[in-house]
Amino acid sequence: MKRSYIIIAGLLVVSIAAWFLWQKSSPGNRMGSDFKPEVSVVTMKAEPVVLTKDLPGRTSAIRVAEIRPQVSGIVTKQFFVEGSLVKQGQQLYQIDSAPYQAAYNSTRANLGKAEANVKSVQAKAARYTELVTIGGVSKQEYDDAKASLAQAQADVAIAKSDVATARINLDYTKVMSPISGRIGQSKVTEGALVNANQSVALAVVQQLDQIYVDVSQSSEELMLLRKHHPDLKSGAPVRLLVDGKPVGQPGKLKFSDVTINQGTGTVLLRVLFPNPNHELLPGMFVHARLEQWKDEQVILVPQKSVSRNVDGTVSVWVVGKDGQVNQRPIGVSEIIGDKWMVTSGLKSGEKVVYEGIMKIQPGMKVKTVEAAQPAVPVR
Repeated sequence: MKRSYIIIAGLLVVSIAAWFLWQKSSPGNRMGSDFKPEVSVVTMKAEPVVLTKDLPGRTSAIRVAEIRPQVSGIVTKQFFVEGSLVKQGQQLYQIDSAPYQAAYNSTRANLGKAEANVKSVQAKAARYTELVTIGGVSKQEYDDAKASLAQAQADVAIAKSDVATARINLDYTKVMSPISGRIGQSKVTEGALVNANQSVALAVVQQLDQIYVDVSQSSEELMLLRKHHPDLKSGAPVRLLVDGKPVGQPGKLKFSDVTINQGTGTVLLRVLFPNPNHELLPGMFVHARLEQWKDEQVILVPQKSVSRNVDGTVSVWVVGKDGQVNQRPIGVSEIIGDKWMVTSGLKSGEKVVYEGIMKIQPGMKVKTVEAAQPAVPVR
């Protein structure tokens, strides 16, 4: 048994020695050898990049009118089809107008009575004006006549106000649409009793030829956006995404809140999109693709070529003009697709190792093959 162990140990020693000799005599390790490992490289070049941010949000109508009655009564007629388009000033409902017509007629009669009384008192006051100068009436009687005229004129003014109020209430029996848009479901039918300024709307009209999308963006990203677009309303193009696909026409950023949500650290942004065919409906979950910034001269390096060190720095293998490969630290910031945006350490024309990193060592000469790279995505 002991002899067997000795034989096995001897074989292991011989095997290890043979392996070292083979490694030493291999073509890649012979001093002065012409052997060059083949690696694929990517040639750095400046290219245009547009950095965008997809922000989730929901759509809402640009204008919403909740139709409520301003007088009480029985609904006698509905003049629209649910889901149809209505115009501003179009009549939607008719409330029983009989009691309001009667009230209007009564106020008109009271106005006529008051105006007739003014004529009588006015004539008396005119006569007393002549008589008081010759002593035909006392000064007190003359003052009483003038006071009666003033009171009669005030009664006319009150009667006119009552007529105007009655006219307004009579007009309110015709429920009109305050805006143009698409009307939804009617909450009442003919014969229903409605009350003035009730909490439940009779129907809702929404203007949909344009539509809002409210999204939230982090305060840091908003500062970056303002840096590149000082005038947000005119300098930040926005596209609408439904199920990840762009739809419709580009929108405009209309509003940025002035307060940061302390719970989420985000700011509310409101974007206005054209909606001429009413394809977008309120309440839809969508994304707004907001352009953060764009640059015509950006160097991008594949993430596959980047190595991260234990101290947090990053580096790449660069092939020099003499064909030697060496590791170089670089600075990176944003991720664009499957690439890093380079901020320092690389320039146009330099070759970075893409595949074959395990074959190389610092100072080694290599044979390079250009790697195929996909186009830079717009994000």
